[in-house]
Amino acid sequence: MKFDEIDKVAKLMKEYELTEFSLESEDMRLKIKRGATDAGVSAPSVPVYPAQASATPPPQAAGESPVSTGEAAEVTEGMVTIDSPIVGTFYASPAPDAAPFVKAGQEVDEETVVCIVEAMKVMNEIKAECSGTIRRVLVENATPVEYGQPMFELEPA
Repeated sequence: MKFDEIDKVAKLMKEYELTEFSLESEDMRLKIKRGATDAGVSAPSVPVYPAQASATPPPQAAGESPVSTGEAAEVTEGMVTIDSPIVGTFYASPAPDAAPFVKAGQEVDEETVVCIVEAMKVMNEIKAECSGTIRRVLVENATPVEYGQPMFELEPA
């Protein structure tokens, strides 16, 4: 098999979102894998949507705390943060035209989904993991987040 044929197979895999391709003949064996290979990992059933093209944040409702644009947001004393457990892209809502999971002033519990962090085309729902009131959203929608980066400031209950 020639390089351009292998390249064509790789492009078709990407186009049809295939994760594995295998081909065997008498004189050759070809196996291509894409993406995560952990057999125990499954993607949650959350809709996939592309990042918004606009670089400007959406207008804020009255009484809503401003979103911090700095990477290291200052955390108010007595507050706890909800940090990103992985490197990826932060999404505040399940779809571009949907309401955000949480807003400033909203009460949450341990099981409340607060956002999605996309990593390697897998949408990971992030839960609050503690009870309290969201005081600030520290990350803009559709922006990259690092491991351990604070995404929300929470006043514990």
